[in-house]
Amino acid sequence: MSVRDVAVEAYREALPVLLLSAVGGLFAGVVLGGMEAELEQVAGLIVLVPALLATRGNVYGSLGARLATGLHQGLIEPYFTFSDRRIRNAIVAALANGVLVSVFAAVLAYAVLLTLGRPVATLWSLVGIAAIAGVISGLLLTIAVLSVVFYGYRQGMNPDTLAGPVVTTTGDVVGIATMLFAARVILALGGG
Repeated sequence: MSVRDVAVEAYREALPVLLLSAVGGLFAGVVLGGMEAELEQVAGLIVLVPALLATRGNVYGSLGARLATGLHQGLIEPYFTFSDRRIRNAIVAALANGVLVSVFAAVLAYAVLLTLGRPVATLWSLVGIAAIAGVISGLLLTIAVLSVVFYGYRQGMNPDTLAGPVVTTTGDVVGIATMLFAARVILALGGG
């Protein structure tokens, strides 16, 4: 296979996913724009947005990479099953890391804003939003990663090419949407 053939194949697999990523990123921006009231009511929430979105991409991108590597090495089958210890452990680790890092980001944001004398919601409000968004987005992203990696692999595509853009875009859209939902839940419970 020539260098040209490899490049054409890479673009054939990646271009549609990258275009979908651009559309998804715009959609996430629209949802973020719709969070104006929540961002005003929960002081400091805007500080969490980049941290929580980066967390989604990093944690679930790693899950996608782990699964892709397992598929390439023949360590896992291209079908999801809870009985496969490697897959199960990778999912549990990703979910735990996603929630723990989200909560840590909320605590850190609270401490930094407090230290700087900036307006900030209660610690429990920020932690509650981060935890709720972390759990729900983690479950949704796990489903997305498993679906894309295994389906793409079965279709003869390189799951490494698919996982990165799909996880990043899905993480942005799901991350913003679940953060909006979590903020509304916390505000309804009297937080803020």
